[in-house]
Amino acid sequence: MSATEPTDELGVRLKVYEGQAVAVAGVGKDPVNMPMIRHWCEVMGDTHPMYAGPGAMAPPTMLQAWTMGGLSGHTGRTGAYDELFGLLDEAGYAAVVATDCEQEYLRPLRPGDEVTFDAVIESVSDRKTTKLGTGYFVTTRMDVRVGEELAGTHRFRILKYAPAHRKRGDEREKRRAAQALRPRPVVNRDNAGFWEGVGRHQLLIQRCDGCDALRFPWLPGCQACGCLEWDTVEATGDGTVYSYVVMHHPPFPAFAPPYAVALVELAEGVRIVSNVVGVPHDKVRIGMPVRLEFRRYDDELELPVFRADPERADEHRTGGEG
Repeated sequence: MSATEPTDELGVRLKVYEGQAVAVAGVGKDPVNMPMIRHWCEVMGDTHPMYAGPGAMAPPTMLQAWTMGGLSGHTGRTGAYDELFGLLDEAGYAAVVATDCEQEYLRPLRPGDEVTFDAVIESVSDRKTTKLGTGYFVTTRMDVRVGEELAGTHRFRILKYAPAHRKRGDEREKRRAAQALRPRPVVNRDNAGFWEGVGRHQLLIQRCDGCDALRFPWLPGCQACGCLEWDTVEATGDGTVYSYVVMHHPPFPAFAPPYAVALVELAEGVRIVSNVVGVPHDKVRIGMPVRLEFRRYDDELELPVFRADPERADEHRTGGEG
């Protein structure tokens, strides 16, 4: 580094996290199993015979799937990743994008294998300037084992960055972005009835003819009993926020971050992913009562969203105090 080149003080602080553990002695939520292998192959359209029948093995690309913690997370996590992200957020590098992953396969995984894993922050790059903005690439390495034997390695790389500012004066580009249409939902033979209901301002839930189980999102058959026959019931529209995330991402046509995306539990017991409106994104809370409404985004697109319901929130608080 030349005498005139400033020191990247943040970069020096970030480098301290290289080699620090993110997860220690993590345990996969489930053993390697045929149902998950079958679902994966169906989604990927992979019909190779080595993934079915006696002596089957898991597709190597499923390596990370056996380590995922789901909504409840994993034990064995450390605070290193959160601390690293906290430093970057405080310095203005709040946006994040996944850039790539690398996997190395050393041992086939077969049904019944119990997976364990350790993860470390392998590297933090020097400050880089990209088309998205300036930031740092963070690479995490996960070593996946069966017993003492290394089965594979998964490297996942993200860029934490400060979005590049648009050049001033380009008003035409800003107007085009403001007028951009939201992406259209994928409508197919399995969910067409749901979107027809949305067009009538109805939120329809499938109900199995065989066991009366309700299900959402729409599926061709019942997850509980396998029956292929079903009808629908209309949701009352009452729900509560079961979980949520606040989306922070660079400016994107038709979206204005930050905004809240919630997993809403309906009064009927099923859950739906949608936006929470009528309340600032930083005021959304788990357990918050919400009420269904339909919001039109353009001449062709209308979507179900959920508005914070202050009356039910007051009733909930009053009941709690009693």
